[in-house]
Amino acid sequence: MLTLAAVAEDPLVLTRRLNLKDGSDVVFRPLMHTDAERLAAFLEGLSAESRRLSTFDGYDLEAARKLCDAIARYDKLRLVLEDVLSGRIVGLVEFSLDLHPADIARYQEAGIHLTATDCRFGPTLSDDYQGRGVGTQIFPLIADVARHFGRTRIILFGGVLVDNPRAVRYYKKHGFQLVGSFTGSDGAQSFDMILDLHPLSGQ
Repeated sequence: MLTLAAVAEDPLVLTRRLNLKDGSDVVFRPLMHTDAERLAAFLEGLSAESRRLSTFDGYDLEAARKLCDAIARYDKLRLVLEDVLSGRIVGLVEFSLDLHPADIARYQEAGIHLTATDCRFGPTLSDDYQGRGVGTQIFPLIADVARHFGRTRIILFGGVLVDNPRAVRYYKKHGFQLVGSFTGSDGAQSFDMILDLHPLSGQ
């Protein structure tokens, strides 16, 4: 079973190359300390709508440096999608290996007992990579990352906004089950969803 320290020491253990349907090549890999400036460009380039749907604390170089500085220091694992031709970061996937008490309480109310083998995740793609089927192509890699950390279920990081039907369809397409809805601190309505992972072949 992988650890955050092991991934930080050898990012290649979770690095995969993909050929997208449009013929472009991308690399799915762990975030590294040297990524701060390119990550800042990714964050700064997100539209107002993409920012509304994401969960980042900021969208500038300072925010990017904080994410890079946090590598292997807390409970988060962050992976980026990098366009091979340009070297541009075009996606960021966040895993939280610890569960938030509020999540535990909400799922408990729905009759689901979250445990240490569950994790939270949230993906964000740059605007020009949205709607191209990229999320569907990388989802098997996302599921494998969770399995490599011994996780058997995935819940959504902060849920998914009710008024984001494209994302709701995406999660349902990949096997997520609707658990319930809740109102966030900002008054927005979100859905909780959970995915049961099938084990890796050979396990």
